[in-house]
Amino acid sequence: MINRSYAESRKPVLRVYSKCIPLVAILLFAAPFSRAEQKVDFVKDVQPILEFNCVRCHHDEKPKGKFRLDNKEGAFKGGEDGVMIVPGHPEKSGVYTNTLLAADADMKMPPKDENLTKEQKETLRLWIAQGAVWPDGVKLVSRKKEGGSNTNDETALVADIYTHISASGNPASQADMKAYTDTIPGTKVTFDMIPIPGGSFTMGSPDAEPGHQPDESPQHKVTISPFWMEKCEVTWNEFELFMYPDKKGASSGVSKNDADVVTHPTKPYVEMSFGMGKEGFPAISMTQHAANKYCEWLSAKTGHFYRLPTEAEWEYACRAGTTTAYSFGDDVSKLGDYAWFADNSKVGDQEKNQYQKVGRKKPNPWGLFDMHGNVFEWCDDAENAPGGALYRAARGGGWNYDAEHCRAANPSMGPPSLR
Repeated sequence: MINRSYAESRKPVLRVYSKCIPLVAILLFAAPFSRAEQKVDFVKDVQPILEFNCVRCHHDEKPKGKFRLDNKEGAFKGGEDGVMIVPGHPEKSGVYTNTLLAADADMKMPPKDENLTKEQKETLRLWIAQGAVWPDGVKLVSRKKEGGSNTNDETALVADIYTHISASGNPASQADMKAYTDTIPGTKVTFDMIPIPGGSFTMGSPDAEPGHQPDESPQHKVTISPFWMEKCEVTWNEFELFMYPDKKGASSGVSKNDADVVTHPTKPYVEMSFGMGKEGFPAISMTQHAANKYCEWLSAKTGHFYRLPTEAEWEYACRAGTTTAYSFGDDVSKLGDYAWFADNSKVGDQEKNQYQKVGRKKPNPWGLFDMHGNVFEWCDDAENAPGGALYRAARGGGWNYDAEHCRAANPSMGPPSLR
């Protein structure tokens, strides 16, 4: 989903401002989520990091330090500096610790001024901590990074997008906020935005609510500024314009340079809908970072400032003025009218539970669909997890989760690599 807004949160958010109404777009993206630490998948999560950043110095032709990373045997054998991958111990594994070295260190990976992102470093750490599983037969090849800037500084890019957008003006008051349909320039793909009124609400759930979790307490009052939120979850129709810009050929919007400089996702190794369908279905299997990059791209394309919602904004929009476990009340027997979840997400001749097309169930009182169930939706927040890692937040429950996970107050989180 998308939302255009600004609200109280644990960290500041850039916004487009006009007189009194901030303009932001909140995207709610899907990912198979759970409370437990998510398993890092070598092929999806680790292989791209190594192939784009490390293998070129550690392959079969004169590997640096006699350490090879292009195959499993060489990777676990190590090189001149000893064993580089110690399953279960990232602090003893050079493949991880060498990414933390200073730029002038001879053993730094990748070398010199190149750096992995915090998310990539955390993915390597988690992979090793979880046992460094490397499937038999998987070989790596050196790959060249394509397009865009490799800088880690997002601030300048967002500020540039903001400068272009701020010149267009915003509604003068909350009363002027109307629902609207935006079109991604150069395409026929559209998405609908719903105005969400500002106000205050009680965030969290009471101890007596069925399914209540400790991290839903204590309940506390939060004040939210008005914003827009996308009527439905972001679909593959929208997201694949960002994933494959050359194939789709979408023309640029507000600023060609801004849109083009936003980093696009690496072409996935597997079909990311996993055969569940794409036309009209919610986009899944992207990291929170990829969801944020899509928001930057969409902002530059359309001239509206879009971003992910904070958890407070998400829960406020989900509740839509209600104080019950679900936006329709406390009667869990009615959940099937509003949500796809474990009890009803196998439809027709489908072989197993899966996500469903967006907007097929009843909306909440403010006209938002699938706020309960179907797919978990990324939020802009991060949370401290056991072991000191910084995990990313998501809300809403999913097609393969029970009713308790679909409650308005129920939070979930996962590592940066989760997609």
